[in-house]
Amino acid sequence: MFEYAIIVRSKTRRELLQDKFQTHAQAKFYVERSGGRIDDIDAEHDEFYRSLEAVQAQLSGKLKFKIIDRGFLPSFIFAENQLIITVGQDGLVANTAKYAKGQPIIGVNPDPERFDGVLLKTQVKTFAQHLQHALTGAAAVSEITMAELKLNDGQRLLAFNDFFIGPSSHISARYIITQGKRHEEHSSSGILISTGAGKTGWMSSVLNMVAGISGKAEIAAYKNLAWSSPELIYAVREPFISKQSQAAMVWGIINSGSPLVIESRMAQSGVIFSDGIERDFLHFNSGAIATVGVAAEKARLVTG
Repeated sequence: MFEYAIIVRSKTRRELLQDKFQTHAQAKFYVERSGGRIDDIDAEHDEFYRSLEAVQAQLSGKLKFKIIDRGFLPSFIFAENQLIITVGQDGLVANTAKYAKGQPIIGVNPDPERFDGVLLKTQVKTFAQHLQHALTGAAAVSEITMAELKLNDGQRLLAFNDFFIGPSSHISARYIITQGKRHEEHSSSGILISTGAGKTGWMSSVLNMVAGISGKAEIAAYKNLAWSSPELIYAVREPFISKQSQAAMVWGIINSGSPLVIESRMAQSGVIFSDGIERDFLHFNSGAIATVGVAAEKARLVTG
């Protein structure tokens, strides 16, 4: 099934510090002068490379492979004969899935003692088994719903976890929100739209706040949304009521029969980004209309 493996990795904290300060000694000086310790950062770095090297060793002789950095994902073109392997934290799986074109992803947790690994269904000790299953077509694969956003100028964006639609700074977002026959003009700090996979992330903080204020311990739709559910959740952050803005449409479910349409009323500073990657954004200013629904593509994670 596969002729090549693509290993996607992200830089360790130590590497990011060395990029900034040029040398490990200077990075150590900066961290310890600020009251921190470099020991844990070094230990995390070393464990990551032990795991990465173990993955490469287990691939050797079975598949040719190439390693790419997370930063190259937006411009990298995955092929149908490539098996995708991520080595890093959960967010790396989410970022990779948007560009994977439905190819199966083996998410390897390089450091189970440090990382929760909600999306990382493989560890170094189980990688050989999951790899063999993938190569023989016997792998258990979970399909995960993603979100799709289209602008009226033809631009398109996918989200594994969530979309944010709103201002790029601490100003009010102005827009018209429409779903079916309902529509309102809003002034808020933006809209968050989440998949089932993303409900435990940013969206959970919004709904935890709502539950805390209202006294409700649970919100049923949020709790029951599975990773594979063909639905999305939307929530409006901090809606303001005035003569021109309303706040009745602040929460709801999006599915194939009821997409969400947002028309920008912002002269400037309007943005749309997915999965917390602010640098990879679309402009959302006056004249822009965004339609959000369930994507046809699915993220496919190897689970066994």
